[in-house]
Amino acid sequence: MRMSRSRQFLAFVALFAALGLFCGPSLAQEGGDLPTSTRTGSKTGLKVPRFVSLKSDAVNVRVGPSRQHAIAWRYVRAGMPVEITQEFDNWRRIRDFEGAEGWVFHSLLSGVRTALVSPWDTDKKPVPLYRDARADAQVVTRLEPGVLGRVDSCDGSWCHLEGDNFDGWIDQNLLWGVYPDETFQ
Repeated sequence: MRMSRSRQFLAFVALFAALGLFCGPSLAQEGGDLPTSTRTGSKTGLKVPRFVSLKSDAVNVRVGPSRQHAIAWRYVRAGMPVEITQEFDNWRRIRDFEGAEGWVFHSLLSGVRTALVSPWDTDKKPVPLYRDARADAQVVTRLEPGVLGRVDSCDGSWCHLEGDNFDGWIDQNLLWGVYPDETFQ
């Protein structure tokens, strides 16, 4: 499904080499790897970083922002959440939940918000999904780490998550695909 970590590291090194050689100062002006504050994307005017999702079951991730750059790996699951960390022309630099980064063409991304349930949990402990946005509400189901769902709102503490055969509220800190304390409807 994806390349090994050692190949990802080499692709990561190639990405930074390519950026320095081909993109010039316009990319450097947008900031570094992990932004300490929100900024505005140079092409869209939308905030960067921001979460989006993959639109297609086949998304090539490249080491640089053009079709001439090598394909580092391919995502094969539509709806996966990714974080846009930079914009350059019609290309978006994205980061996944494992920290892997690369460039994708903008039309392969969707503004539909999705999230993964605690993908960092190596113990695979199921997470409760509640009927209402509070810890004393009825548990409607328990979701395994890595389950993908659509997020239609967050209040800063709880997010409404729905997917195949589930619909309810989950602690916002248990999701990758939304920021801590983020609110939206």
